[in-house]
Amino acid sequence: MNSTMPPLLPVTEARARISASFTPLPAEQVGINEALGRVLAEDARARLTQPPTAVSAMDGYAVRAADVQDPPARLRVVGESPAGGHYPGALGPGQAVRIFTGAPVPDGADAVIMQEDTETDGAVVIVEISAREGRHIRPQGLDFRNGDVGLEAGRRLGPREIGLAAAMNRPWLAVRRRPRVALLATGDEVARPGDPLGPHQIVSSNTLALAALATRAGALAIDLGIAADDPETLQRMAAGAAGADILVTTGGASVGDHDLIQSALGAVGLEIDFWRVAMRPGKPLLFGHIGATPLLGVPGNPVSALVCGLLFLIPAIDAMLGDTAPPLPETARLGRELPGNDHRQDYMRARLERGPDGDLVATPFTRQDSAMLSTLAEARCLVVRPPHAPPATAGARVEIIRL
Repeated sequence: MNSTMPPLLPVTEARARISASFTPLPAEQVGINEALGRVLAEDARARLTQPPTAVSAMDGYAVRAADVQDPPARLRVVGESPAGGHYPGALGPGQAVRIFTGAPVPDGADAVIMQEDTETDGAVVIVEISAREGRHIRPQGLDFRNGDVGLEAGRRLGPREIGLAAAMNRPWLAVRRRPRVALLATGDEVARPGDPLGPHQIVSSNTLALAALATRAGALAIDLGIAADDPETLQRMAAGAAGADILVTTGGASVGDHDLIQSALGAVGLEIDFWRVAMRPGKPLLFGHIGATPLLGVPGNPVSALVCGLLFLIPAIDAMLGDTAPPLPETARLGRELPGNDHRQDYMRARLERGPDGDLVATPFTRQDSAMLSTLAEARCLVVRPPHAPPATAGARVEIIRL
């Protein structure tokens, strides 16, 4: 391996180069009851018109607007139109039909009077207000029409989208296959939660946290285990990522004697796209390919690993899912002053609260150590400090990333 250190790559360029390495995965059909959180692979079109005909928006009486222009108006009730049924005749002058919400409006009627604005006297209804044509009537196709695109490809399906797809009579939907994210921890110093710990070992949390992050983003996480600091072991265990859409390694991407990702996997075909990014935490980030499999090497420090997962793994998953919705930028007011920043983009763990005026206030923690998971768990956002940012006073607006 060349001993010359490569220059630090800007975060924006690193994100762009990673995202450009991925294209949307093939589509698969799933039942609508299994589509929550999935991303549409093709437009979903309505298979019917909603409502199929003009329907009442209220419980009341269907009338002709011309008959109620001089209230009170006495109209003869000639029938009813229940939800799920209809009045078979046509409404004539001086007539009304009892109607319920969602029921078809009878032929000849052009307005609905709420029952609260009427009084009944046997077979006669007394309408106490006037009404214009179309009052309390939902016209045919108000919501959508047969063939309309209700949901566009690239849309992630949440409860609202599932409801619309169901209303459009779409029991099956074409969605992107879930990306397969293989995760491999490295290092003699880490052990699985619950396993006996040696005198100099710590519990491995990175792959479990990254698996949760990937799963929440819509991927399938594959835990390959922990590879010891031995080239052959690392090569053998990394081979378990065959068939995965991306391999994520944690640890072993820096410059220490036991950081073997580049040397060990380089011997079996790892080609590095870039290594080292101008960011804090997460500088030793590595990206490349082993054959056709992309590899994202994140640092071993747990905070660094999760921040890198948020900034680089999630966009890769989104690209594979064809998720076209960019994250909405957010800002907040600083809760305390900050010194000027150096050449690395800083992602500071911070509290996030509402100030007395309702505005968001982000207060970075005093200690920003990349090994402190407790601080990351307590944080509600990351405060983004660009390279060479000048000192900032309390109350200044800053970019934030919600956790």
